[in-house]
Amino acid sequence: MAAGPGGSTQDEVRRHNVSTLLRYVHVHGPTSRAELTSAMQLNRSTIGTLTADLAGAGLVREELPARTAGAGAGRPSLVVWPRPEQVYVLAFDIGVDYLIAARVGLGGSILDRRELYRPRGDYAMDDVVNHLCRFTTEMSARAEPGSVCVGVGAAIAGVVRESDGLVRFAPNLGWVDEPLGSALAEGLGRQGVRARVAVGNDADLGALAEHVRGAAAGATDAVYLTGEVGVGAGIIVGGEPLRGHGGYGGELGHMVVNPAGRLCRCGARGCWETEIGEKAILDAAGHPDGPRSTVPAVVAAASGGDPRALAAVRHVGEWLAIGVGNLVNIFNPEVVIFGGLLRDLFPAVEQQLSGALRTVGLSAPREQVRLTAPGLGADSTLVGAAERAFGPLLFDPPGTLALLA
Repeated sequence: MAAGPGGSTQDEVRRHNVSTLLRYVHVHGPTSRAELTSAMQLNRSTIGTLTADLAGAGLVREELPARTAGAGAGRPSLVVWPRPEQVYVLAFDIGVDYLIAARVGLGGSILDRRELYRPRGDYAMDDVVNHLCRFTTEMSARAEPGSVCVGVGAAIAGVVRESDGLVRFAPNLGWVDEPLGSALAEGLGRQGVRARVAVGNDADLGALAEHVRGAAAGATDAVYLTGEVGVGAGIIVGGEPLRGHGGYGGELGHMVVNPAGRLCRCGARGCWETEIGEKAILDAAGHPDGPRSTVPAVVAAASGGDPRALAAVRHVGEWLAIGVGNLVNIFNPEVVIFGGLLRDLFPAVEQQLSGALRTVGLSAPREQVRLTAPGLGADSTLVGAAERAFGPLLFDPPGTLALLA
């Protein structure tokens, strides 16, 4: 076999080009052959061959563009479209008081979704898996005949061993060493879903989604913070996720900021999440721990001038600024994104954070950072689970489809 650039074989080069083209269309949506030729720096005939291969596999379709006024008389370039109705993944978002399941098509469109909200508690893993399998049955019944599920992704607020989806520790769910990945694979397998199951930390997957499709698109360095009962962070460094030696990096919610502070469910005292998490906000405002709508209620009360709510928001903003200042100093991110319940809090503390960074952050990195809400709203972690599930297909389209044939 002849070798390509860098010693790669022609088959390897072709596989790389097919992967790159499919990933481009998946992320950017309908794209003309001319645009693909420019973006990939390949000749027109090669692009034509690659798109024909992907169309033959049922992953894309090609159409003539709609004629526009002033268009030239020459032959228009065909537009390559992803086929979401034909190729999809299952995405799950597992929270402390909710479960969300979605069928997400190639190209990122959410085709169907199910949601369950329930009182907080330490629910057994089998209970969670049974609900997700039930949702899958309902959504699969509405899928296009002949369509194929090419992956499964699950996001959870916990420490995850990504090699097999073992949840090592999810303190706010009461889980220790729960085999979520294998349990999902077994349960979904009984329904005929043979695709690979990938389980990831919710903040890591939120960062992935925002980097691909949201507020961090185009950024090489970003931090995504998510806050529900606890606080987590997903970190992008040099365009790649920061995972750590064992894949457990990014647990910034358990960074100790107040050694004399409250006891955390992880066993330490004064973790960042005990100062900025939901309970800290509700306690400061004098609200009882309750439904997830209570934090927006505190923010609404503060915006309406309620003195105790204003003091609570300001107090939590101070601790949030201390942690964000540390992150800016350490990682020098281009953007810090506030997700989860922090998304509700962010508008009320944005000016406070910006002002505090002038005293807790080094001047050089703070001048470059942008603070923002998620571009994907409340769906960052769900979309991130879908993107992780699409990973094998986008890396090796022919090989993935062959395994599922």
